[in-house]
Amino acid sequence: MTITPAAALAMVLTAAWLILGAWSACHAVMYKREPRSAAIWVLLSFTLPLVGPWIYWVLGINRIERRAVRRLGRRERPFDPSPVIDLDVESQDQACIVGPMRGLYRVSQRVTRLPLLPGNEVTELHGGEEAYPEMLEAIRSAKRSVTLESYIFDWDEIGRSFVDALDEVAKRGVSVHVLVDGVGALGSFSRMGRLLLASGAEVASFFPLRFPLGRLRINLRNHRKVLVVDGQIGFTGGMNISQRHVGGVAHPARAEDLHFKLRGPIVAELQHTFVEGWRVATGKILSGDRYFAQLEQVGDVLCRGVVSGPDEDFESIHVIIRAALATAQERAYLVTPYFVPTPSLVSAMAITGMRGVDVKLILPGTLDLPYMKWATDSYLWQVLQHGIEVYRLPPPFRHTKLMVVDDQWTFIGSANLDRRSFRLNFEFNVEAYDTAFARRMRNVIDKMLLKAERVTLEQMDSRPKWRRLRDGAVMLFSQYL
Repeated sequence: MTITPAAALAMVLTAAWLILGAWSACHAVMYKREPRSAAIWVLLSFTLPLVGPWIYWVLGINRIERRAVRRLGRRERPFDPSPVIDLDVESQDQACIVGPMRGLYRVSQRVTRLPLLPGNEVTELHGGEEAYPEMLEAIRSAKRSVTLESYIFDWDEIGRSFVDALDEVAKRGVSVHVLVDGVGALGSFSRMGRLLLASGAEVASFFPLRFPLGRLRINLRNHRKVLVVDGQIGFTGGMNISQRHVGGVAHPARAEDLHFKLRGPIVAELQHTFVEGWRVATGKILSGDRYFAQLEQVGDVLCRGVVSGPDEDFESIHVIIRAALATAQERAYLVTPYFVPTPSLVSAMAITGMRGVDVKLILPGTLDLPYMKWATDSYLWQVLQHGIEVYRLPPPFRHTKLMVVDDQWTFIGSANLDRRSFRLNFEFNVEAYDTAFARRMRNVIDKMLLKAERVTLEQMDSRPKWRRLRDGAVMLFSQYL
């Protein structure tokens, strides 16, 4: 029997499909945490010839082993986590601050790698009009080092002003390191990098795209926003480097946001987080007095950095948010641009509401990504039916990420309330135990609520069938949005 070239090719492709499909399916069965996710990837691996296995290896593998952790080991890390607060021996004032949130404190101690540190000052900065001048002034005053990590670094007026400031201090001999995401800053990386490299700065891309079959890791993104100057002043929050965050400036994707300036021992944890990310991207470690200064207590806020990513810090932020809801006695207010929750987060919110706690979820009415609103709408009925109050803010797009519990505890940082932030992105948040700061942040939320429109269960149930079908179809891909 003669086999034609076309038949031989078909046999080879079929064999390749079956082998790759079986390989991908076995990997999914062994390593996927959720049975439903494993089942979906097994189905795709065998029903989409060749394409299914390729998609799995590009998008389906969420967990990686961080090289900085594997090579350095815990004891050799540049940050020494020795000053952990022991509430049994520390001052009565600190015990009183943490006391009402003692259960949450214990959970944080178990799931995070960084200690809770006293003596910090946290200053909120509203929008780019407040945040960027503070950040640029800090950069220009640098004497030893500047480390900057951003998901997006737009090549616009704001982006160029940051490049100019970084270029200026690098030429003075300051050690400048800029880490941007390989996808978020894809369009501006080459121009920004060329200019900074010429001045002696170091620039790196976190998991850059490599086509077609290389270490693409398109699904694993560095979503953190961290700036540290001389190891003494830190900035973090939800704001990228982009003109879209500046009020009064015409921009088609205008976004309001909050950012935070930090001083005190917590800055060492911001720096520690940057150093680990830099190690992953470049294989180099930054250490010594140039990056880690002696930090004195300058305020009254107890703070802890919470590192989260698809590695050994898997779901740390997710766990702490659920623990905070479980600890809440009077109120829990959550502000997020994207709400694509896990079933466990929905359950935590529902149970908290049923306990009589005032739970409010504040969302933007207008999103920069319309399909994210569709996905959110497919979930809202699950919290609304349990009495959770949901509000939507008028334009512009609100990019703020903020959580306040009982006027005692505040959670700030880069993570959204979505599955990508919990399981796929590298994120950085800060938890703060301080009544004064928590009340300031609740006042910020109260002002938002004055402008917001409440969403009702009846509104969600009355959506036309075509919208419900669209929203439900997007929900199927919620893990990767």
